[in-house]
Amino acid sequence: MAVTKRFVYFFGDGKADGNGKMKELLGGKGANLAEMVLLGIPVPAGFTITTETCMFYYDNKKKFPDGLEDQVDKAMAKVEKSMGMKFGDEKNPLLVSVRSGARASMPGMMETVLNIGLTEKTIPGLIAKTGNERFVYDAYRRLLMMYSDVVMEKAAGVETADGHGIRHQLEAIMDAKKAERGVKLDTDLNTEDLKELCVSFKKRIKEALGKAFPDTPREQLLGGIRAVFQSWMGKRAKEYRRIEKIPDEWGTAVNVQAMVFGNMGDTSATGVAFTRNPSTGENNFYGEYLVNAQGEDVVAGIRTPEPLSESDKMEGSQQVSLQKGMPKLYKELDAIRKNLEKHYKDMLDIEFTIQEGRLWMLQCRVGKRNGVAAVRMAVEMVKEKLIDEKTAVMRVRPDQLNELLLPMIDPASEKTAKVLAKGLPAGPGGASGKVVFSADAAFDAAAKGERVILVRNETSPEDVKGMHAAQAILTARGGMTSHAALVARGWGKCCIVGCAAAEIDYKTQQMKIGGQTIKAGDVITLNGTRGVVYLGELPLLPADPSQNPSFAGMMKMADGIRQLGVRTNADTPADAAKAVVFGAEGIGLTRTEHMFFEGDRITPMREMILADGVDARREALAKLLPHQRADFYGIFKAMGPRPVTIRLLDPPLHEFTPNDEKSVKETADKLGISAAAIKQRVHALHEANPMLGHRGCRLGISYPEITEMQARAIFEAAAMIVAEGGKVSPEVMVPLVGHVNELKNQSALIHKVAKEVMTEKKVKFTYMVGTMIEVPRGALTAAAIAEVAEFFSFGTNDLTQTTFAFSRDDIGTFLPHYLEAKILPEDPFSSIDQVGVGELVQFGTTRGRSTRPDLKVGICGEHGGDPDSIDFFHRTGLNYVSCSPFRVPIARLAAAQAAVRNPRSEAKAKAAKKAAPAKKGASVKAPSAKKAAANGAAPKAAPKAAAKKPAAKKATAKK
Repeated sequence: MAVTKRFVYFFGDGKADGNGKMKELLGGKGANLAEMVLLGIPVPAGFTITTETCMFYYDNKKKFPDGLEDQVDKAMAKVEKSMGMKFGDEKNPLLVSVRSGARASMPGMMETVLNIGLTEKTIPGLIAKTGNERFVYDAYRRLLMMYSDVVMEKAAGVETADGHGIRHQLEAIMDAKKAERGVKLDTDLNTEDLKELCVSFKKRIKEALGKAFPDTPREQLLGGIRAVFQSWMGKRAKEYRRIEKIPDEWGTAVNVQAMVFGNMGDTSATGVAFTRNPSTGENNFYGEYLVNAQGEDVVAGIRTPEPLSESDKMEGSQQVSLQKGMPKLYKELDAIRKNLEKHYKDMLDIEFTIQEGRLWMLQCRVGKRNGVAAVRMAVEMVKEKLIDEKTAVMRVRPDQLNELLLPMIDPASEKTAKVLAKGLPAGPGGASGKVVFSADAAFDAAAKGERVILVRNETSPEDVKGMHAAQAILTARGGMTSHAALVARGWGKCCIVGCAAAEIDYKTQQMKIGGQTIKAGDVITLNGTRGVVYLGELPLLPADPSQNPSFAGMMKMADGIRQLGVRTNADTPADAAKAVVFGAEGIGLTRTEHMFFEGDRITPMREMILADGVDARREALAKLLPHQRADFYGIFKAMGPRPVTIRLLDPPLHEFTPNDEKSVKETADKLGISAAAIKQRVHALHEANPMLGHRGCRLGISYPEITEMQARAIFEAAAMIVAEGGKVSPEVMVPLVGHVNELKNQSALIHKVAKEVMTEKKVKFTYMVGTMIEVPRGALTAAAIAEVAEFFSFGTNDLTQTTFAFSRDDIGTFLPHYLEAKILPEDPFSSIDQVGVGELVQFGTTRGRSTRPDLKVGICGEHGGDPDSIDFFHRTGLNYVSCSPFRVPIARLAAAQAAVRNPRSEAKAKAAKKAAPAKKGASVKAPSAKKAAANGAAPKAAPKAAAKKPAAKKATAKK
């Protein structure tokens, strides 16, 4: 005889078919109910229908599997025996609740139906049993409201003609009854009022939905089960899963449980609590309750709940806490709370009901908490020896650290604020200020002490000074790695990009957004964490992690566990110093092009670009040299002995040229040349696709004097530090290398300048020359390139562009459609495409180390601050990631979590930490690959061993 698959698991009477480890099958709620029963905690009996049953339902045209109803009946018989009542019995009726329960908490996203089993036949029996007619009709009107809404309308896919759902209609009838009686609260309605409401409700249900409310317990039960399954694919549940990255195929369990009632008078109550404060992390019992109420009343906001403990009461409040009003029950509940936290070793969210003086537990689950609370709880639980350090670092989502690092909008104010529009959350935190539409206006206003928000269609390097001066940046176009997004995150600045609803008119200095016309000077507020734009000024809550001992404790634990280095992307001494405070171990990327926009430097830069001949170019570059040298000196000073990777000039020259009539005229006047000559040169520099054009190492090869100037600025700054008795570790990075000969060309120049500077300054310092792998050919020919490069840094922004043939600034036009249609699982510029781009990173790392075993490999693209990408880089064996200063703590925590999930072997971990060239000796070419290497090709086979380790460059080295 065929064995029927098991769909139903019973719990009650100290016994349970499941346990707390069965969340995948029983969902979080079902598994925890079973666990509480096994712990001896008072839980009303019930049963759980598995998540597998839910997926069967969807895989089989929304039909229940054969055998499910029989198993439900048998489980119900056990519940009846446990509770001493019978489902559908006219004299001693058992009522049940039907609730959802996915394996991951999805609070409020799916459906619940209470009081199932109340019918015209069972109502008299319950009245006789309880002696409380009002309670019974209150329970019945609740069932009518919930069942018609959840089962008869939503689950059935019914849409009412006037757009008002059945629940809204029934609430309107109830409000009319309260107005008629002159009362405000539901609890003020008497028995007769409730009887009349039940009659009116049933009439309206039939009129609105075209069918009568079911009057048999079994039909109600099966309808409730079906409705919970249906809610798994409801709109809000699907959206929540998309945000939280919960797979659709997980399904939800259904929990059917005997009802206990908190609305049976003044000795009954219901409440929701947390074993610790979910907002602050403080170790105190925190929650709310209501006397004479059911669970939905606490969360619905119909009545103001009372605090659980005396310590939670607001000063001067007349509220009666559970601790004072029902001291024995509070003590029992507090003991259960401590027992559960000790057992689960985590902060829990619990629900309870008190029925006529008896306490029942209805739910426990790991509680939601904000970032501040998550960090404090994790650190304190380690001190309490409740958990170990590895568990603690896994308790905090890396992005939750944002709440400790940046100002945030007061959440209470957001509830009533007017939302103008939404965009992409490119830079977290909150900011308020006056709207300005140009970088100059932002700079001038900030100089006067005004707080401004720079609003642009998109930003360019020309806007840097205004971006730096503004409190926040809002752009109508661009993606998560657009110029605005990259710069804002680097500065820890609030930023929203790709806000398509913003129609900006620079001429009139205004924008239309959210039905409003916002003029220059009007105030708006941005929530960069959520990507929301608000009208007016909202209050901000400051963040100061240095004053938070829990933050320091969490970072210390993370650093002790992680096996991946964390550096920062920093272009100024101030950014470098800030990153050191946040725990950066070095700089993985200094973008030298940003330095050319500071002060008056843009003028000699443009003079260099417009120069006619090498001598004129050198003359202009000589004006830039002291500025760059001073910048590098400041950065080296801030970083001390930590490594500093400096990328040579990368963007195409047209980005530095004047781009409007005003700028052309100003440049012409300053340089003493005609506007026509400037326009002609700008036109000559125009490229159809500048991202794939004359930029990166190609500029240095075409104009070697640029490379020479930048190398001299770096090495003279290093020499100054050494002369002062300091230590310095410069790493010169050549960008956009796709052929080994490009790197050979630039590397020779750099070494030549280094030798000259050390001879001139009579000092010695160690430095390295490496490359940025950001085009596919660079990764594919990594073995050959590694013969010249002493380190690799993957520029994953450009590597993503060149691998996908996507423009990161234009992807916003079609990316939303790709994500919605699941063409792409997520934005590849936000989280690395592990299958494609990641394969190139993995391949390039492996092949590079086949030539140079101790090759140091890092990543300095935008992905360096993304936790999922960091996990991948850890598994790939990279030495470090580099990200903006404000994301350094996030990267440190994410790296620790990656090490917990996939610890590297001790040998690999040590090698990865050291991963630097040896002191002397030349790198060895791969055998049988000399000709290929000369051509820039990858060797056919990796060498078995290298004779000598490559050397850092010193004054005595021969080049």
